[in-house]
Amino acid sequence: MPDIRAIRGLRYDPGHVGSLSNVIAPPYDVIDATQQSALYDKHPANVVRLILNRDEPGDSKGSNRYTRAARFLTDWRREGILRQESDPAVYVYHQIFTEAGETYTRRGFLCGCVLERFGEGKIYPHELTMSGPKADRLLLTRGCRANLSPIFGLYPESNTGFLARDQKVHGLEAPVTPQQLLENAIAGQPPMEAADHLGVIHRLWVVREQAVVSRLEALLGPKPLFIADGHHRYETACNYRDELAKEGKLTPSHPANAVLMMFISMNDPGLIVLPTHRLFRGVPEMTDKELAARLGECFTTKVVGEGSDLAENIWEQIAAENEQGTMAFYTVPDQRWTVARITDTGRRRMAQAAPEQSEDWRNLGVSILHTLIIDTLLESKGHPKPGYVRLIDDFVGGLEGRAGGEGGREEGETFQFGALVMPATVDDIRRVSEHGERMPAKSTYFYPKLLSGLVINPLE
Repeated sequence: MPDIRAIRGLRYDPGHVGSLSNVIAPPYDVIDATQQSALYDKHPANVVRLILNRDEPGDSKGSNRYTRAARFLTDWRREGILRQESDPAVYVYHQIFTEAGETYTRRGFLCGCVLERFGEGKIYPHELTMSGPKADRLLLTRGCRANLSPIFGLYPESNTGFLARDQKVHGLEAPVTPQQLLENAIAGQPPMEAADHLGVIHRLWVVREQAVVSRLEALLGPKPLFIADGHHRYETACNYRDELAKEGKLTPSHPANAVLMMFISMNDPGLIVLPTHRLFRGVPEMTDKELAARLGECFTTKVVGEGSDLAENIWEQIAAENEQGTMAFYTVPDQRWTVARITDTGRRRMAQAAPEQSEDWRNLGVSILHTLIIDTLLESKGHPKPGYVRLIDDFVGGLEGRAGGEGGREEGETFQFGALVMPATVDDIRRVSEHGERMPAKSTYFYPKLLSGLVINPLE
């Protein structure tokens, strides 16, 4: 695994801000205009003013949302609203949440991860990135000189390997996994706690003991690391580091050599991946019969109902089948649902459509949807960016032209075609990443999101 570093993080002082719940926020890229305003109103020091500052009338190159974010960060540090850790630390982070009627706890830890360019080491991406978000985040990083939100990283573990390596290094029996080591270190300590707008409970503990940090480094060993979320911010951190190097400002110990990272084991029982469904515009308007004709021998098709209100029930059937090559489509003109299952002919056609990709990549539901169905069989390559929705209610809202949803749809915004598709799994991420490939955008949705505002990593 890439090197890790304990960091002197910035944290909110509860004596200044009261409850942490008032000043935290989800990642910038899931905040719409309505939630941005709500977070602004929640507390004058809410972290949204750093991660997603508003555009204001009269903004210019020298005075804009990036310079305002930088000014807020400087002021909050000077006023003691944000205080820097006295000693380097690792931060244990738990998230307690409910999904589909079950309660989970996802456990991990925050620290610095020494940067490597993708393809040059053991850090692997799994999704494509776009230039616009990276340019935006680079302007913010230049202004604030800090990692304001953590990257989400996954590491594989082998219980036997961890135990043997730790015994060899330290000469005594020790916790089997990195997370167990840290859980022992925080036993009996009260956490800092915040609740987000979705009801997720976030708990944080600070581990400063150098002996624990050193053992953590030894336990992790030469494992790969897979980026689950935060690809744009990771590449931005590399770009910022390289800028400093060109300017002659980068020393071996400079904080910008590392990025704030959340490390979570691929074996963690609280690690779940949720689907991101698609709403399309710019594709042919079709009835169920026209869709079946276009899919041809590449899929078996079956009409399973009529009306957008059946979405939840149909998704439950698709999820229970748990096959990447099975998906459900809603054709708006006749309001009918079609379940499609890929055939051997379809897999051969998929191989012809994406010959440069591995079989693991071609077997993904999102790859089949975008490459074989949308681009090839529907002849709609280059269509407008689809609407990405996690919740079935938002999916139905998009089909009915209702405003709202995670993407902040406008009232009356319409789509011609909807697709319910299985998410890629954690194992899919590992296999595709190790091929050096990247999945289509929004192939995974790791729930819940990591909070911004629990720990900030200064880069100066």
